Amino acid sequence: MTSRDSQPRSSEPLTRRQLRQQNNDPTRWVRIGIPVLLVLVWLVGGAVGGPYFGKVGEVSTNDHAAYLPDSAESTVVQNRLTDFTGSDSMPAVVVVTGDGKLTDDQISGLRDLADRLSDVDGVVGSVSPPIVSDDGEAAQMFVPLTTEEVSDAVGAVRTALDAGLPQGTTAWITGAAGFTADLVQGFLGIDGLLLGVALLAVFVILVIVYRSPLLPILVLATASFALCVALLTVWWLAKAGVVVLNGQVQGILFILVIGAATDYALLYVARYREAVADGARRWSATLRAWRGAFEPILASGGTVIAGLLCLLLSDLATNRALGPIASIGIAFAMLSALTFLPALLALVGRAAFWPFIPRAPAATVPDDLTVPVKGFWARQARLVARHARPVWMLCLVVLLAAGTGILQLKADGVPTSDLVIGHSEARDGQNVLGDHFDAGSGSPVYVLVAKDDLTAALQTMDAAPGIESLAAASADSASGQAAVTLKDGEPVFTAAGPPGTPSPEPTVSDSQVLLIGTLADPADSSAAEHVVRDLRAGLAESVGADAAQVGGVTATDIDTNDTSIRDRTLIIPIVLAVILVILMLLLRAVLAPILLVASVIVSFVAAMGVSALVFTHLFHFPGADPAVPLYGFVFLVALGVDYNIFLMTRVREESRRHGTRPGILRGLVATGGVITSAGLVLAATFAALGVIPILFLAQIAFIVAFGVLLDTFLVRSLLVPAVSYDIGRAIWWPSKLWRRGVDAATERDG
Repeated sequence: MTSRDSQPRSSEPLTRRQLRQQNNDPTRWVRIGIPVLLVLVWLVGGAVGGPYFGKVGEVSTNDHAAYLPDSAESTVVQNRLTDFTGSDSMPAVVVVTGDGKLTDDQISGLRDLADRLSDVDGVVGSVSPPIVSDDGEAAQMFVPLTTEEVSDAVGAVRTALDAGLPQGTTAWITGAAGFTADLVQGFLGIDGLLLGVALLAVFVILVIVYRSPLLPILVLATASFALCVALLTVWWLAKAGVVVLNGQVQGILFILVIGAATDYALLYVARYREAVADGARRWSATLRAWRGAFEPILASGGTVIAGLLCLLLSDLATNRALGPIASIGIAFAMLSALTFLPALLALVGRAAFWPFIPRAPAATVPDDLTVPVKGFWARQARLVARHARPVWMLCLVVLLAAGTGILQLKADGVPTSDLVIGHSEARDGQNVLGDHFDAGSGSPVYVLVAKDDLTAALQTMDAAPGIESLAAASADSASGQAAVTLKDGEPVFTAAGPPGTPSPEPTVSDSQVLLIGTLADPADSSAAEHVVRDLRAGLAESVGADAAQVGGVTATDIDTNDTSIRDRTLIIPIVLAVILVILMLLLRAVLAPILLVASVIVSFVAAMGVSALVFTHLFHFPGADPAVPLYGFVFLVALGVDYNIFLMTRVREESRRHGTRPGILRGLVATGGVITSAGLVLAATFAALGVIPILFLAQIAFIVAFGVLLDTFLVRSLLVPAVSYDIGRAIWWPSKLWRRGVDAATERDG
């Protein structure tokens, strides 16, 4: 007998107020006031944070040297360059060619142009006069640019070149500054194009899934306002120097918040829809949905945050920054899904689902396996129930077969010239430079060594294959460098100038000198990396370990790759351990979390295997950054566990009432639609990263998008339910749910 039936009968029906009092419902002011207040708070947050999308460039950097730890050799050298050069600058190389050999008039015009370039905004110091190649067909000029707003400085130099180049010549801007400008240009679409593509993809998917014009808008508003407030927080942290923000981290933040907030919103919507279908009113449906969604959303978000915070163990500043920055985004995604969206739906009610307002409870699977069922997920559950062992074994074979492709993954670094996909002026310029000069011109190797070890260090550099010429930083030389030759094993310093120019002396700072070596190969090539590694080993033998530090573009790339490889070796096992502990605490069991983590590992290996094959044989990528597997792992494992949590928290809930095996089937039916929708949304948002012409982001986009789809349609829909059903209630070992045997009467034994 219900509570209403137990009340004294009356000839007059109860009013709405009497019904609310009878059911202990809050007053109208509470039911409307709380949602309105929450909506207003989020609207204010969005209004304040929205304008910061156009200000991210003020607090971001794309200088690779800024990501390394202070202890790295290349960082030590980079931090000391100003002591020898007199200014904090980044070199740009302007290479000029003509139709054939450059004429005297063209060379004279380039000299005048070099003088004018010294006055261009962003140029610090003097521009070198044009250096003509041995074949006479090209000339190069070294332009020192400010390290602040490098892209703007390169743009100003380009404008000056277009206006002042001698007739019949063509110029390219390359070198470290040129490649940095190309990277900045590649990231320009993050604020507009990336967000636009991601939000459009999410909107289309939600319209197809829910067939409602209003609900997708509410979900997108939840994600968008979460991103606005997250960006506002991150911007001020970057402004204060707490974190390092660059285009790569920014793009991942945008996509992660949009995808995660939408996923959490879909989970809440699924619970709200169930309540509406059961006939609950707005406030009752809101409370019921919030109670059902709170634990899985909090657990899912907490798991992702825990995995991301493991990146704080990285020695690379960009990885350490991504951990807290992305965690902030996930926190606001959870907060928005648990406050802003419930408030919106509490105000809108079932009209959010118009014109297909749910009126019937969700389908369930009868315990009797002989009874026919209707609906895709009910049939899927029946397939799992009838053929559990063959299903999970076949899924495992498919995943392991796909994972064999990981043997072809080349993730030991890529040349800087290949970081930008498509057109790159710096890359084209480097190719032209290599046709006429030493390919390493403009991006030399720097050696910081004690003055007493100067001769020994120069002898080692002179003997090193791949170093074409030597110089030393010198304030006595107009160019800031003194050429060095060895005569009878002793250094001889010379400076460009008319006969009789005094021989310069190398600059000494803190009893150290800076030596400069021009590489024969492009600074970002594997050949140049071998030269620098051999040089470091040779200097350790000739002047002693740690007595000389080697820096420059090539050394920075080496240190970055080595540090990244070390990071992924350390962090991946820690992420697995942290997530395993969280799942054990959430599910109050040991066996089920181990199975779930194992499924995530197998899924990740399969995704990486297929990605390696696609990168190598379809896209013909030159390789991958060592951080690609690490990022792919963190995102796929953390986000894949999200879907495990969505599924298994519902399975545990149903198992308490119906037993483990029926609970598995009911949980699969109840969450199948929301997990599939969430997976499609997350895959679409990460795939949107592919519109940014940066190799790293394109690879992460494919790996995560493909991996999420694999998780959604194979692992979470078939593998996990089938292996759980096959094992039975033992998956809850050693929790109370396993010990009390609530399902002994309803489960089959094998």
